[in-house]
Amino acid sequence: MGDLRVDALRGVDVALHRGELLVLLGPSGSGKSTLLNILGALDVPTTGRAWFGYEELTGADRDRLTEFRRRHVGFVFQFYNLIPSLTAKENVQLVTDIARDRTDGLQPMAASEALELVGLAPREDHFPAQLSGGEQQRVAIARAIAKRPAVLLCDEPTGALDVATGRVVLEALDAIHREIGTTTAVITHNVAIGGMADRVVTLADGLVHSVRENRTKVGPKDLAW
Repeated sequence: MGDLRVDALRGVDVALHRGELLVLLGPSGSGKSTLLNILGALDVPTTGRAWFGYEELTGADRDRLTEFRRRHVGFVFQFYNLIPSLTAKENVQLVTDIARDRTDGLQPMAASEALELVGLAPREDHFPAQLSGGEQQRVAIARAIAKRPAVLLCDEPTGALDVATGRVVLEALDAIHREIGTTTAVITHNVAIGGMADRVVTLADGLVHSVRENRTKVGPKDLAW
């Protein structure tokens, strides 16, 4: 059998603006996860170019991309990927310890500070098995933002949660965006989540179908789906 080429993205041109909360909407197979991976330098485009500010990432080697992610990007995925044998605080501390040798002089926040931002300071000494799904996801968010990334990328952060718990997680993301100004992109198939964004980009079949700016945003507590 010959090689089968699949173009997950076809001519997509998207800019993530400093300080905004962007929602990438689209059904399964629309290319949104591929786009998020390119934004976070987990993947590189086979054609086209990717930039972070004035730094071009296209053609960068593996070590450079690893350093870029380590310094600039925080990731939150649908599944929490916490280490079961570590407490919430220790799970976050693991990342802050790695980030302490940054060359740009920006030091990570304390694990307790990151957990306080997501409302989990009273639960910092609990293990993942002692936390609800929503609490585990908020630990994952604290872990992602503790190194003070320039960009926070969230792939279906509420996909494994019920509606009420999902709203709590979105409230945590919204609070982080407002309080520390982290540029945030959330990908989801849930149209309602677009209401909390500054801008909504809808993808379909590997193409940008529409771009919408929200003049009036909806708070996470008021989202309904």
